Amino acid sequence: MDYREAGVDVEAGRAFVQRIRSMVDSTTRPEVLGNFGGFSGLFQLPVGYREPVLVSGTDGVGTKLKLAQNLDRHETVGIDLVAMCVNDVLTCGAEPLFFLDYLATGTLNSEQLANVVSGITTGCRQSGCALLGGETAEMPGFYQVGEYDLAGFCVGIVEKSKILDGSQVQLGDVAIGLASQGVHSNGFSLVRKIVDDRGYNWSDRPDAFDGKSLGDVLLTPTQIYVQPILGALKQELPIHGMAHITGGGLPENLPRCLGVGQAVKVDPTAWTVLPIFDWLAAEGDVSPTAMFHTFNMGIGFVVLVPAEAVATTMQYFADQNLAAYAIGEVVSGSGVVGLPE
Repeated sequence: MDYREAGVDVEAGRAFVQRIRSMVDSTTRPEVLGNFGGFSGLFQLPVGYREPVLVSGTDGVGTKLKLAQNLDRHETVGIDLVAMCVNDVLTCGAEPLFFLDYLATGTLNSEQLANVVSGITTGCRQSGCALLGGETAEMPGFYQVGEYDLAGFCVGIVEKSKILDGSQVQLGDVAIGLASQGVHSNGFSLVRKIVDDRGYNWSDRPDAFDGKSLGDVLLTPTQIYVQPILGALKQELPIHGMAHITGGGLPENLPRCLGVGQAVKVDPTAWTVLPIFDWLAAEGDVSPTAMFHTFNMGIGFVVLVPAEAVATTMQYFADQNLAAYAIGEVVSGSGVVGLPE
């Protein structure tokens, strides 16, 4: 016997690495050292920092991958993977520098996985970070044919004196919510249950979606907020805190950027809730409380600024073609108040 008879095609793996080489090269930065394909990736710290602090984050895409695999559409989940990591790293004020991916499958399907990597490189270019390396694991018997899983790891950098850690947030600061593009990459176990239990197909086109199918709407990738936020920081807009709204929604994620004894009083009527969330709530008979604790509800990222900076900040994001809403205010207390109980 040999490895191929056991289900692992080493030659196909080598060919796959060569196939994605140009995609990886398209994400390079001046700090990248060495060539793609080594045992490790080398990255030189950017110049100009007095006390550089490295910031790391890791995440996956979750059961949204089941939808991509059911529809045989793999070009967007790589963007999701990058977005989930770089948006997290961004919240402390860090610039993402490089990204690593881990891709595991039962049998290597070169066309399928090349589409996945294409999405990863798109996300890296959108966020300005280099795809420094990764791992493709072929694991026959562990995953079914056509199945794969993804994990990502990002490293960023921030000047120590500019780290946002909650201590800068003041009572009276205003929470400005930046629009999401849809469900993003959490809550899909509930999404899939609603669709399955109600007998829908991913190709169905409910009236609320302007001709788009359920699959089209739900595979919309996670918004990457890196470039607009880094631009705001470079323009020295007075951002006191930031939160990436992922699993747990506003109630669980907003408190993570606050100081001790602080809460955010949120006005849930201050922004436009996307049709997909109204549809999920109605079809699944999901309570408003459960909706806000599961989904982003149309707000994918939040920045906290002083009240006097709201107009300038809102105009800045409008100039970036990114919808922004004043959704709440920092008050005494804990957690998030004002949302459905």
